[in-house]
Amino acid sequence: MSTVAEIEAALPKLKTEELMRVEAAVHRLQRQRGVGIIYDDAYGLWTEDDQVSVAAEAWKMIEADTDPKGKA
Repeated sequence: MSTVAEIEAALPKLKTEELMRVEAAVHRLQRQRGVGIIYDDAYGLWTEDDQVSVAAEAWKMIEADTDPKGKA
């Protein structure tokens, strides 16, 4: 089993405080590496992956709301 799979398997077993510590550690490492960060403030990070995910969800909603002829 890979380290990532082991971590993912352990996450549901953690208490809320422990999850928050894990999240803080991940954000700390992202900040140190500085790769893919678009926005970073006291509320957290916004990464390129976050941006892509939100854009994909928005496009799904737009496409679902449009008929095949392109009319809303």
